Order: sequence, then C-alpha cells, then structure tokens
Amino acid sequence: MGAETDGTVLDEQEVYRRVVDAFCEALGLDEDEVELTSLVIDDLGAESLDFLDIAFRLERAFGIKIPRGEIQRTAEQKTGEAFEVEGKLTDAGAKALAEALPEAPQDRIQPGFPVRDIPRLFTVETFQSLVLKLLAEKQQVA
Repeated sequence: MGAETDGTVLDEQEVYRRVVDAFCEALGLDEDEVELTSLVIDDLGAESLDFLDIAFRLERAFGIKIPRGEIQRTAEQKTGEAFEVEGKLTDAGAKALAEALPEAPQDRIQPGFPVRDIPRLFTVETFQSLVLKLLAEKQQVA
C-alpha cells in the first residue's frame, strides 16, 4: 500500500521512517529508542507540548493537517450512547475507543478509564496510522 505526498508515492516503510524521525527530533531520541509499539508518553517521555511539536513536524513532513482530538471524536461518534460520564469512559465509550485505537494496549481501555488520559494510550503506530489515513484521503481528493 502506498501513500502519496507532493507527487511521490510513499510506502509504509517510508512513512514509518518519517514518523520515527519526527519523534526523534521532537523528543531528542535516537532511532533505536523508538518502536512502533512505543507508548508516546509512558515509553518515550512525551508531554502535552511535545504532541503539538510532533503533529507540526508530521504535518510539515507529509503536507497534511492533523485534526486535534480526532481519535476521541471518532470514538464518541461510534458509541450511539454516552462516551463518558464525569470524565470516565462508559462501557460503550471503552468499546468505541478500543475500536478507534486497535494498536493501543487493549487491557488498559476499560470502563472507568479517565478520558483525560486517552493520550497515554497513543503509540507511535497511532501516529503512523493517522498519517497513512490522512495521506490516503488527500490522494482521493487529488
């Protein structure tokens, strides 16, 4: 499967390489410290401002716009019920979030999980998948 940016078709390997580069630059890491399954906060030590830096670097590298809060919005729309109550995931919310984040540690996505901690579930693969999705959408529009 290839994705296109600026007329150049990228394969998943090239997208992954650029995603890893963005993480390394934003977080001051070496390539061997970043894996597809690395949790962005818990394993790589990212903080909230780092997410903005990473998103900016990916947007620039791929010529895309990463919508903030997209994963949570997508999950909320899938529930058909309350996604959260008093800041905690409902049963329906946990199920929808697990579907929206298949690469996240599924054992952590349980009813009662604090919504404010959703970014703790993001992995490098979360960002790679998002980039691939946005590149595919961009290619369909072109």
